[in-house]
This record gives sequence, structure tokens and C-alpha cells, in this order.
Amino acid sequence: MTDWINAFLFAVAVMAFALGLTSIIMSFMTTETGNKGMQEKIEYGFFGVSGIVVCLLMGYALA
Repeated sequence: MTDWINAFLFAVAVMAFALGLTSIIMSFMTTETGNKGMQEKIEYGFFGVSGIVVCLLMGYALA
């Protein structure tokens, strides 16, 4: 049964890493300017860092 739990944690970690990295890349690619552009950068950056943190937590849970 622990193999299923480890597989699930690994899948969550990979998904969180992919979404986090994608969000960080998208924060650099925004074309909006002014207040709206800064808001998008902050939102994408927050989601990116959150995804990376979730990935690290899942990695710690697997260890």
C-alpha cells in the first residue's frame, strides 16, 4: 500500500513543479504594462513560488 502513496506523492510533486515553473516563466512573458502588468507578475510569481514550495514539501514527504 505504501507504494501507491509514494506514487501519488510523486505525481503531486511533479505536477506542482511543472505548474510552478510554468507560472514563473509566464510572469516574465506578460505583455501588459502599468498597474495591470505588475499585478499579473505578482500573481504568477506567487503561484510559481507556491508550486515550488508544494513540490519541495512532497519531496520531503517522500524522503
